[in-house]
Parts: sequence; structure tokens; C-alpha cells
Amino acid sequence: MDTIEYTKFSASLAQRAAGLAQLGCASAGGRTRLLRLYQDGSAKIRLPAVSADPLEAVLINTAGGLTGGDRIGWDVDVGANASASITTQACEKVYRAASDQAEVRVKLTVGENGRIAWLPQETIVFDRAAFARTLDVELAAEAEALVLEATVFGRLAMGERAAQGIFRDRWRVRQDGFLIHAEDFRIGPDIAGALARPAATGGTVAVATLLLVSPRAEAFLDPVREIIGDQGGASAWGVHASGKLLARLYAGDGYQLRQRLVPLVGLLNGRAGLPKLWSL
Repeated sequence: MDTIEYTKFSASLAQRAAGLAQLGCASAGGRTRLLRLYQDGSAKIRLPAVSADPLEAVLINTAGGLTGGDRIGWDVDVGANASASITTQACEKVYRAASDQAEVRVKLTVGENGRIAWLPQETIVFDRAAFARTLDVELAAEAEALVLEATVFGRLAMGERAAQGIFRDRWRVRQDGFLIHAEDFRIGPDIAGALARPAATGGTVAVATLLLVSPRAEAFLDPVREIIGDQGGASAWGVHASGKLLARLYAGDGYQLRQRLVPLVGLLNGRAGLPKLWSL
């Protein structure tokens, strides 16, 4: 495993944050309704009032950010014919780690003819952070999913840059038991050096990956490419009995990235549109 130099202090004296939140929803009476809600530690979920599908949920880490040794888990189960849109209260900040790494585990399960939109706000990585995230998605044969993860390596407007650190992001998406998407993103310990390469982002610090699993995925390819422009790309495939559209974007900072993510999510998220907590 890659290593970076950490500030020396007694990690045993530091209090670590831990949290697990689980949300289950099902279709009943023509609406998606809350079926189960569990919250433990610093992981909380709030449900804004909505008049129609999808059910909306807002994830909150009350610890105010993540650092080495913190552990957070989010589990969302969307039943057959139900739909849910999940976002976060704010950008998740990953601070400098004194020891160990922060870990986030996400598990999304969607039943037949169900749909989930996983749309957290950006993850902001500070210098000398250490972070690992796993995202596991299980879709029934006729289910759909829109999955987004955006990351900003340092807030340039605040004079911050994540020059050193470790960042790991592992995705596994299965539909009807078949693996239809897998990726492992790894960068560090020289984050700035890796991003500076022409084959990476050419030195820009904001990146995003967006995945749409839907039979209609290929129909969105041309408008998605138009929104992305020349700082990223998109492709579409037929997978198993459905379709997959994968888009990757990069930008000079988080604001420029969000300027393109906003119309992208609005396009791909159907009538649900953009989460209400998102703004420019």
C-alpha cells in the first residue's frame, strides 16, 4: 500500500467518528413510501416533504467531515416499482490524516422496475488526506440507476491544494446478478504530480464520474457529450438486458465542474431533476 508521511502524535488519544445509516423504501398506494430507517453514530438521514415520487433523502455526517480512522456506511434499499433520489446536505470534506485512513462504504439495492439516483455533493480532499470509498450497487433486471461521484482535490479559491495524499474509489455495479460495471480509481501519494499528467487532467483538480444504467442510456449520449464539451468524454453500451452510459468530466475547480454537472443531472434524472440542495 502507498504511504505518506503523517504528523506524529498519539492516535490512541484521538476520538474517531463512526456512523451507519440505512434507508428502505417501497411502493404503496401509488407512491414511494418510507419502509425502514436506521441511524447510528454520526450518520443521519433526513426526508424532505415531497408531493410525488421520487422519495427524497438527505445524508448528513454530523462529525463535520472525515479524517484518518473515521468509518461511515450508507445503505439504501429501493423496492420494486419504487424510486428514490439521494443527496447530501453539503460537500463531504476529507481532512489531513494523522494516521490510518477514512473509509466510506455505500451499498445501493434496487428492486424490479425501481430507480435510484445517487447524487451526493462533491467530496473535497485536503492536503495529506487518506481516504477509501467502496460503492456496491445491486440492481434487479428491470431496475435503473443514476450514480454520480464528484471530487475536488483542494479548494483553489481558498488557496488550498491537495498536493500529497491517498485517494481510493472502488465501484461494483451488478444487474440481475451480472457484473455490468467495475472500476478502481487510485491516486497518491503524489496527487498533484499524477493530476498534472496530460493523460490525466493536465493539472486541473476537479473530477467527476457519472453512470446511468437504463435501457434508454444510449439515447442521451449526444446531448451528454454536448454538455461535457472538450473537458471529458462519454460513451454508451448495451449491457446484459439494459444499457449503460458512462461520463467523465474534469475542470479547473469545483464551481466550473458543477456548472456542467447541473445540466447533466437535470438531463439524466428525468422529472426529478436536480436535488433541491444543489446550487451554483
